[in-house]
Amino acid sequence: MTRQPGGSHDPRMERQVPEALDEFQRLEREPEFRVDLERVRFSPYFSRMSAVTQVISQSGAGLAVHNRLTHTVKVTAVARAIAVSLAADAGERGRLVGRLGGCNPVVVQAAASAHDLGHPPFGHLGEQALDRLARDRFGLVEGFEGNAQSFRILTRLDEYDRAGAGLNLTAAVRAAVLKYPWEREEGDLWTGGLDRPRGLTPRMPGEGAAKFSTYSLDREDFLQARAAHPAIAPLQQTVECSVMDIADDVAYSLHDLDDFYRASLLGHAAVSAEFRTWRRDRSVLAAMSTEELQRSARVPGRGLESLRRRLIGKDSWIADDDAFGESVARIQADVVDGLLAVPFDGSLEADRGLAVFMSRWVSRLQRSVVVHADPPVRSGHVSLDTGAWHDVAVLKFLQERFVLHRPDLAVYQRGQATILERLVDALAAWLDDPHDVRRAPRRLLDLVTLAHDDYDALPDDASAYRASASDRRRMAEGRGIIDYVASLTDAQAVSLASLISGASERLWDAGQGL
Repeated sequence: MTRQPGGSHDPRMERQVPEALDEFQRLEREPEFRVDLERVRFSPYFSRMSAVTQVISQSGAGLAVHNRLTHTVKVTAVARAIAVSLAADAGERGRLVGRLGGCNPVVVQAAASAHDLGHPPFGHLGEQALDRLARDRFGLVEGFEGNAQSFRILTRLDEYDRAGAGLNLTAAVRAAVLKYPWEREEGDLWTGGLDRPRGLTPRMPGEGAAKFSTYSLDREDFLQARAAHPAIAPLQQTVECSVMDIADDVAYSLHDLDDFYRASLLGHAAVSAEFRTWRRDRSVLAAMSTEELQRSARVPGRGLESLRRRLIGKDSWIADDDAFGESVARIQADVVDGLLAVPFDGSLEADRGLAVFMSRWVSRLQRSVVVHADPPVRSGHVSLDTGAWHDVAVLKFLQERFVLHRPDLAVYQRGQATILERLVDALAAWLDDPHDVRRAPRRLLDLVTLAHDDYDALPDDASAYRASASDRRRMAEGRGIIDYVASLTDAQAVSLASLISGASERLWDAGQGL
C-alpha cells in the first residue's frame, strides 16, 4: 500500500532507497536520525508509557516501580553506551560493524526509545489477553504482538504532519526496531532445521511465530526498511537492532531486580536455597530424568537444573555447562549472598549500595559485547559474550522463579485480563449498534477506518481476500478495536471498562482523553 505524502520532494522519503549506506553517508544523515529520535520522544504513545505496567503495576505494588517509560529510558542509556563503543572502535570489530551497515548511536537511541511503544495495558499479561481476543473474537489470524504493534504505531497509527505516513521515520530507525524481522506466518513456514531464530517457534503447532515484528497490513513499510540493509540476511536483525535488543535484555534482567529487591519480593532464604542446593547437588540433579525433575519442580535446585537443560537444548551455539556453573556461582556470591542478604530498608545507605551494585553490573555487561560476521541463527550480529550471556539468563530466571510465578500475582493478573475482555466485548457491541455507533470514541472510529483502508489496500492474493466481505469487515473492526485498547494506559483501561459496564458513577474525570 502506498503511503507517500504528496507535494514537493521530502528528503526524508529517501528511506525507500534500497542501497546500503556507507559510514560517510550515515554520518551525513545524522540530522535526519535526530529528527527521528525527537519524533519518537514527542509522540503521545511515548508519554503514555509512563502509565503502563512493566512487570508489576505501580498501583498494585504500592511503591515506585519501573514502568514502561522508565524501563525504556534505561534501555536507551545502555544501548547508546554500547553503540558509542562500537562506533568508536578502530579495530577489526569496528571495521566489521561498518561492513554490516554501521552502528549509529542516534539510530540506536531512536530504536530503543520506540521499542516498547506497542505494549498494551498491564504489561505482558495484556499482550497475551489481546492476542487471544484478537484471534478468537475477531478471527485475526495474526492476533496481537507488542513488537508488531510498535512497528504499526511508528508507520501507521501515530502521525506527525501527513495523514497515512506514520511518523515517516528513516529506514535505518524502522529496521532497528524489528527485533523479530518476520511476520507471524513465518513460524509455520520454517524449513531451516531444528535451530530457529529466537521467537520464530510457534507456542502451539499451526499458530505461527510466537514473536514477530510486523503485521501483514504493514508489510510494505517492513520491506522498505529491510531493503535498505542488503548486507543483513533475511530473518536477521540489523546491527543497530541487535544493540537495542541486548540493551533491553540487560535492563530487564537488572532493573526489574531493582524493583523486586526494593519491594522485598525476593526472599533471601528461598533464593539462597535454590542456588546453594543446585551447586551442592549438581551431579545428582544432572542425572535425574526429565519426569522426575518435573515431579519435584518446587524443590530447591530443580529450577536452575531445568534452566540449564533448557539453555543447552535451545542455544547450543553458546550454552555451556561450565559457563553456566560459573554464572550461578557469580550471581550467588554477588546477588544472592551479597545484595539480597541485606534487606532493603529505604535508607540512603541502602539506595547508595543498590546504585553501586547496578552500575557495576550494567558496566560489566556493556563491556561484554562481541560482534559476529556470520552469527548463528539464534543470535544477532552483536551479542553478549559467553559469560555475560549466561549471567543474563540466570538473572532472568531468578525473577521468573521467585516473582512472576507467585500465585498472588497470577490472581491479580487474571483480574486484569478480565478487564480487557470486558472492554473489548463492550466496544465491539457498541460498533455493532447502528443507533449509537456515531457516539463511540472518535479515536476508536478513526482507528477502525484506518484498518478498513489497510484491508482494502492489501494485494489481491492476500489471505484476507479469501474471506467474505463481511468477515473482512469484522477483521478490520477487530483490528481497530485492538489498536484502540492497546493504546490505553492501565488507568484508562480500568476506568473505561468501569464506565462502559455501568460500574462507575464518576463521569467527567474518569476517562478523559479516551
